[in-house]
Amino acid sequence: MSREDKTRDKMIEKTWNEVKSNDSWAIFKIMAEFVEAFDKLAKIGPCVSIFGSARTSPDNPYYLLAEEVAFKITSEGYGVISGGGPGIMEAANKGASKGGGKSVGLNIDLPFEQESNPYIDKDKLINFDYFFVRKVMFMKYAQGFVVLPGGFGTLDELFEAFTLIQTHKIGRFPIILMGTSYWSGLFDWIKNTMLEEGNISEKDLDLFQMTDSADEAVSIIKSFYEKYGLHPNF
Repeated sequence: MSREDKTRDKMIEKTWNEVKSNDSWAIFKIMAEFVEAFDKLAKIGPCVSIFGSARTSPDNPYYLLAEEVAFKITSEGYGVISGGGPGIMEAANKGASKGGGKSVGLNIDLPFEQESNPYIDKDKLINFDYFFVRKVMFMKYAQGFVVLPGGFGTLDELFEAFTLIQTHKIGRFPIILMGTSYWSGLFDWIKNTMLEEGNISEKDLDLFQMTDSADEAVSIIKSFYEKYGLHPNF
């Protein structure tokens, strides 16, 4: 083996050892995120998570719809959890703040975005480095999901909920897609392709409902808990 090859192998070994060492220390950082989030969110009470694009402008109808549904959710005694950033997330926190309800922001540290929005209660803002820790909090402390138009991140959170409910890893809760013109194409694909191919069952189509009405979205959440004789999990 040449001297250059030996030098290269030593550099690779050193780099790999550093990676393994960093991975070990990352465990403590991950644990710290879980501990802080569990400690804060366990005290908040029943909430609904609202999702949607960070790119939605304040004059967009979906921004206004998110603000309206958040306001009406707080009128039923629920708080609102958002991803803490701009766009639909900001609208959700804004509506909750207007309604006098608890306004929670689970912000994520990203290279080019996102700053937390100003409508989050100061003691209810949590910043995360890890998406997977943040998603656990959305699931664990939500009594329902309201999902407005968004991108890959919104779809990630939506389908994670579908998967966990479908596989009985978590209990079922209401999932509402708001914006029928936006979501109809996805629903058609799920029904006409996924279902037809046998990759999901007919009952999986009942995991969510679509509406354009804030009043109907709130009614779905209320009816769910009344129908099953359940109470919010706090």
